[in-house]
Amino acid sequence: RLERCLVDEGRSGMTNHSMQGTPYRSEGPQPLVREIPAGDVYPVEALGPLRGAVEAVQGMTQAPMAIPAQSALAVASLAVQGFANVQTLGGERPLSLYALTIAQSGERKSACDAPLMAALREHERERSQAQREATESWMNTHAVWKVERDQILKETQKSKGEKRVAAQVDLDALGREPEAPPSADRTVSEPTFEGLTKLLAQGQPSLGLFSDEGGQFLGGHAMNNENRQKTLAAFNDLWQGNAIRRTRSGDGHSTLFGRRLAVHLMVQPSVARIFMADPLAVDTGFLPRFLICEPQSTIGSRLQANTTYDELALNTFSRRMRLILEAEMPMDADTRELRPRVLELAPDARALVAAFADAVEQAQGAGGSLAHITGTASKVAEQACRIAGVLTLWRDLNATDVPMSAMENGVALAKFYLSEASRLASAAVVSAEIDNAERLRRWLLEGWPEPEVLVRDVVQLGPNALRETPKARAALGILEKHGWLVALEAGTVVRGAARKEAWRVLRGG
Repeated sequence: RLERCLVDEGRSGMTNHSMQGTPYRSEGPQPLVREIPAGDVYPVEALGPLRGAVEAVQGMTQAPMAIPAQSALAVASLAVQGFANVQTLGGERPLSLYALTIAQSGERKSACDAPLMAALREHERERSQAQREATESWMNTHAVWKVERDQILKETQKSKGEKRVAAQVDLDALGREPEAPPSADRTVSEPTFEGLTKLLAQGQPSLGLFSDEGGQFLGGHAMNNENRQKTLAAFNDLWQGNAIRRTRSGDGHSTLFGRRLAVHLMVQPSVARIFMADPLAVDTGFLPRFLICEPQSTIGSRLQANTTYDELALNTFSRRMRLILEAEMPMDADTRELRPRVLELAPDARALVAAFADAVEQAQGAGGSLAHITGTASKVAEQACRIAGVLTLWRDLNATDVPMSAMENGVALAKFYLSEASRLASAAVVSAEIDNAERLRRWLLEGWPEPEVLVRDVVQLGPNALRETPKARAALGILEKHGWLVALEAGTVVRGAARKEAWRVLRGG
């Protein structure tokens, strides 16, 4: 209504000014991409037992609070997801969380991730050394087993009657082939679908896909046109707690039950826009399973005088991480299938998340505030339960239910991520071409001193993404179409020479 009143008032003013002979002034060219409004403040108080470590990392790096918060939630999810499933309004679900953090280069993503991952990395190093020693022992055992088996097979082929039966008995008594020690790795950064399923089959049943250069995964082999659909399906199944089925020539068909995967991808905005605009990622429900945030940059305000250190909080976090990682996950000894217990919801916690789910459901209706992100909105109550479950087990690995306090935190965090998803939804439709044109527009206005610009100026001096002639010309054409450039006639003298192709830059007033 306010906007309509302003428009009507403007029309009235235009009429009066026109009657008085005031000349019309054009608004000039407009930005290609509407600036995304700032998001809500991250509710760090809702992180419960993770809050101290997150605030410590934020004080040390002065990065946006959401970046270390995402790291802490993801690594906590990895730590506890093998021990329990959480009860939700739709049945029991894994405690696995998928997180996507969008931040530009220089936002100290890696610096935030490192201290929160330190205990996990140390655990992996120690287990890797133990695995190497176990592998050496296994190789000797396996060699002996193979020699004995080959000898028995040889005798079986030569023998007849009772001797052949006896040899067969010996073969049965020898037993199955000794299995190699499982991989000690708990994390991967750029897996293919085949590599991930193989590691889940032969290694740990609970893994984390963590990368502070998430664009390498989103743009890698696993997500190319040939593999994207099966990769997305596998990730969706893992998030849901379903079995993973794979069929490969030579290996045949196999099914993996009881596997878990936590995910945290840190990506730059340009990569995120492409991913969020991918219809397959949206339509398959892959993207709506992520806790997404793009915090406001703190670059330019990170003064050394404001840096704080809280070693106690970080040490407490690391000790807790080590304690959980060293605990034995419940699993089948032969198949390594996880056997997680069910973490129930306390009655008041269930009532709270049910009320939250109803409010979100109503907002998804036609004309509602969440009608444009129904995929994300439909999963947000479950996300609240998952987050609450992670916080509960981080505090007490032997907990039997999710208390009201944890669910209050889970709902508060889920509301934040839902708000972020709504805020960022419009940015997902921006094409790569428009993104390039916007980069060029900003460069021309902020870094190019000349009144005219040539294609070769952009190729030689412009943004890195436009250092190829076709891309540069395409971006120039888009800016011309939107009124930021005016094409000059062929032969116009620019910087002392006649040019076949050149544009005059409009600064937009």
